[in-house]
Amino acid sequence: MPVEPIPFQRRKNDAPSSVEEVHIVWLTAGLSCDGDSVSVTAAEQPSIEDVILGAIPGLPKVYLHNPVLAYENGDDFMKFFYQAERGEIDPFVLVVEGSIPNEQIKDEGYWAAQGTDPNTGQPITTCEWIDRLAPKALAVIGAGTCATYGGIHAMAGNPTGCMGLADYLGWNWRSKAVLISPSRIVGRGAPLRAPEPVPPAIAAAAFLPVVCERIDASMPQSVAMR
Repeated sequence: MPVEPIPFQRRKNDAPSSVEEVHIVWLTAGLSCDGDSVSVTAAEQPSIEDVILGAIPGLPKVYLHNPVLAYENGDDFMKFFYQAERGEIDPFVLVVEGSIPNEQIKDEGYWAAQGTDPNTGQPITTCEWIDRLAPKALAVIGAGTCATYGGIHAMAGNPTGCMGLADYLGWNWRSKAVLISPSRIVGRGAPLRAPEPVPPAIAAAAFLPVVCERIDASMPQSVAMR
């Protein structure tokens, strides 16, 4: 009688990655409804619980810092973004959710921000967070239509001048390991293509294992073993 396969949720990590842990710094301060963060909670293959609790073979320990799903709030939550900026969290993956506004086309104020700069007392704009974190992230993910292509906010006539993440960073921009959208993963080596269209409820959670796989493959051994 054939042996039944072990359910996915109960498999043990028999071949741990040389990258012991990775932080997911998830910025929802783009123009959006946080729907992608909410839809990730419905993912099943894998589920966000499987990713966080280490049920996926070969996946490093994952720490998720998402304002919609986090237990922490206020300064206790924001500290992870500052730590990533200072290089105290390494490696980390930056996930951006929501359209990226153009902060250069307004006379005053700001379109979108998260947190307050302790030195100036002014809000830290979404664009500034991307500028601070993207160069230091091993991978950058645009989660959802808004972050990838600009979404509804990028329609003609919108005063925010919204755009997708690749439009903001530049289509030839590359992170340390990969640059990812829900339909295409581009990085060192051959591109990986995901099924199109990617169901929104599984897109981000499903790509986390792929991201960590690519991080493991891309990092120098001396870094990976830190």
